[in-house]
Amino acid sequence: MAVYKRGGVWWYGFLFNGERIQESTKQGNKRVAETMMAAHRTSLAKGEVGLRDKTPVPKFKDFAPRFEEAIQSLCQDKPDTVKFYKERLRRLLDYRPLVSCRLDLIDEQLIEGLKQQRLAQISRLKKRLSVAAINRELATLRRALRLAQEWRIIDRVPKIRLLKGEFNREFVLSYAQEELYLRGAPQDLKDVALLIVEEGTRPGEAAALTWPNVHLKAAHGARFGYIHIPAGGKSKFAKRNLTLTAKAAEMLEARKEAVNGGAFVFPGRSEEYPVLVSSLDHQHSSVRAQLKLPDEFVLHSLRHTMLTRLGESGADAFKIMKIAGHSSITVSQRYVHPSPESLETSFERLDAMNESRRKKVIESIEAREGLATFSTTVEEQQSSRKSAKPLCLKKKGA
Repeated sequence: MAVYKRGGVWWYGFLFNGERIQESTKQGNKRVAETMMAAHRTSLAKGEVGLRDKTPVPKFKDFAPRFEEAIQSLCQDKPDTVKFYKERLRRLLDYRPLVSCRLDLIDEQLIEGLKQQRLAQISRLKKRLSVAAINRELATLRRALRLAQEWRIIDRVPKIRLLKGEFNREFVLSYAQEELYLRGAPQDLKDVALLIVEEGTRPGEAAALTWPNVHLKAAHGARFGYIHIPAGGKSKFAKRNLTLTAKAAEMLEARKEAVNGGAFVFPGRSEEYPVLVSSLDHQHSSVRAQLKLPDEFVLHSLRHTMLTRLGESGADAFKIMKIAGHSSITVSQRYVHPSPESLETSFERLDAMNESRRKKVIESIEAREGLATFSTTVEEQQSSRKSAKPLCLKKKGA
């Protein structure tokens, strides 16, 4: 029999006829919580109230379909996110101790077992699973259990700590590395890579680009052509138009002349389907190895490179968010890295603006004061003339 504090309020828990009773008092006072617990225990003992009939808590494998349906509903405008959760859920269902466990019995010990099993696991590529891959599974499990708690299936969610040492791919390609890479890449990979590093598209968006969405001629009132990225990508914010740079436009014009028909700018083995991103990844890995470029340089690094350069060129986070198709400005802000020189330039511009506007105000005030002074002087002169005594001229001979 005990009370304990969680989230600023007191809870109590005790066993009654082999059943664990656990309730929140919704109170911040410990004595009140103890009184409420005692009253509940006494009423149960006297038979004044009976135990509530509880819906049996499902096992994780039985709860998984409901979680998947919820994700499809909650993330219906983010098809890639739905795909992400489905894939991680499938991997979680490969861990037998979790599959057969009731949701309310999933604890920190079981989760630790999942971590250790994954850390020792060898992938089909003969490599150990990355920390990032394991953490994505843990994050999926945490979201599933939080939904179960929200739906009052379980009372608490166990503490799920992500593994440390996750490597974030923040590699930015230098201009020299970019030139080396593009010269060494086969034509299809070269063209896709050029589009990504010039326009900031996601690899999947570049691979799926169709000719009807390529506008090499500038629209009315615009100076440059553009490509249209339709909805259906990572989120609804993926739908956007991207202005074509000179290099991207030149590549697309040359490609349009070389490709005979077909809807896709980068067709696969069959013109009816686009090139697979997995195929591009394999080509990329081969070129990277031949050129001895860093392992952290992945195909997505080309997009990261473009957005980083965009930030360095002076674009603010809101512009980057629109160009990149981000769903939150928080993501875009990481590409804005003000240098000491740019900060100094900002103060220089601020100082110039302040000086210019203050000068105009001062000139306006001085002009008004000058006009007022002139008016006063005229009035004083007129007044003095009126008050002056006329001169008395002496007559001749007087």
